[in-house]
Amino acid sequence: MEDLTSPAPPAIEETAGDRGAPWQTIAAAEPPTAHRRQPSVKTVIVRLSAGFVAVLVVVAVLGALAAQWLAEREAVNDAANVTDVLAEAVVQPSLTTGLADGDADAVAEFDRTVRDRILGEDVVRVKLWSPDGVVLYADEPQLIGRTFVLDGAQQEALAEPQTRAAISDLSEEENEFESGSRLLEVYRPVWAPDGRELLFEVYLPYEPVAVRSGELWRGFTGLTTSSLLLLALLTAPIVWGLLVRVRGEERRRATLLQHAVDASDDERRRIAGTLHDGPVQELVASSFAAESGADAAERRGDRQAADELRGVAASVRGNIRVLRSLLVDIYPPGLAAAGLAQAVNDLAATARTRGVDVTVELGDDIDSLSADDQRLIHRVAQEALRNVAKHAAPCDAWIRVETDGPDVVLEVGDDGPGFDQTDAGGVQSGHLGVRVIADLAEQAGAELSLATAPGQGTRWRLRLPRGAADGAAT
Repeated sequence: MEDLTSPAPPAIEETAGDRGAPWQTIAAAEPPTAHRRQPSVKTVIVRLSAGFVAVLVVVAVLGALAAQWLAEREAVNDAANVTDVLAEAVVQPSLTTGLADGDADAVAEFDRTVRDRILGEDVVRVKLWSPDGVVLYADEPQLIGRTFVLDGAQQEALAEPQTRAAISDLSEEENEFESGSRLLEVYRPVWAPDGRELLFEVYLPYEPVAVRSGELWRGFTGLTTSSLLLLALLTAPIVWGLLVRVRGEERRRATLLQHAVDASDDERRRIAGTLHDGPVQELVASSFAAESGADAAERRGDRQAADELRGVAASVRGNIRVLRSLLVDIYPPGLAAAGLAQAVNDLAATARTRGVDVTVELGDDIDSLSADDQRLIHRVAQEALRNVAKHAAPCDAWIRVETDGPDVVLEVGDDGPGFDQTDAGGVQSGHLGVRVIADLAEQAGAELSLATAPGQGTRWRLRLPRGAADGAAT
């Protein structure tokens, strides 16, 4: 076994910094997903109910907007029709040349007609304009004779004789005497007896629009809400049945998966036991026999045969170490018996037979780690050393396991040729054979980082919160 009492290694962050290659994260440290609880049936029902309420709110808001739009459309059309009737039946017959010229008597006569036959609850303001923006008549005397700039709608009504109706916000100067915030505003051209074109304008109250909007909204929302409630009542048993079936299938799937895992575990245990009790023991016996034969040959004075037999014994012991690491890989719970220190030293010994001089530096408390944490550290170290032997041998390498606050940090590095760190994306997709350790680290909620550069070696670092791998490793 390697000497575990060697001087403490330099901090991992400083080692990376000294070598100049920055760390690049390959697998981010995130909470493991293996034990995320699936939402309960009650939670699903609550979420569905919240979604249903949200749909009702959206329907109510959209219904209110649609009802207001429809009510305004109806009111605008009705106002335009009313204005056409008033213009044809009342205003046009009452127009005189004197009114068009601004004669006071003609204005007074027209005012009596307007107040007797037009103004009332349905019409709150009447104006008569000249094409150049002069108010020839208004039921508000202060407006008569004043000049305003005609807006686009007024000019269009005169340019292309037509009735124009819209919702007015009463913000224009000509509306300074109006009360409230909104009115229905309608323009229509009329003609004086001498053929001069004038603009007839009426204002109608907005209150009927609000009343009609409320009626439409109540009808629309009531129908939609009752339809949604009926749909919810009809689909509730179906949704409940599907949820129950899905939960049942999940439980059956989990049971089958557990059976498969147990069967795989039993099979691996059987294979590991067969290897340990068969080939491994036979190789141990062969090693002892070769050593005994070497001693006997040396006693006979046959040094060449003794050296050859000792070489065979050493080769057999190397194969024993390889098989021991394979046993730990096939059946990881064997770590609990051999210990992480022994398993890591076996990995180092195997790497030495492939031209990699490995130094092992382990903390004093590594065997106190949970079985899953030890298994993950072993798997990452194993895969990293395989790649060192494959891509960097012959070289020097090291394995460090130490604690850093609540975390356990594993570093596996070498002084080999390294590679361009921009190829790290290739590492994640399978390059250098380390995809497996990236997946293991991600599943366990650990952080896996890489630091390498051409001519500066390669270092892998696993930062694992204690207990994070429990239940995540396989």
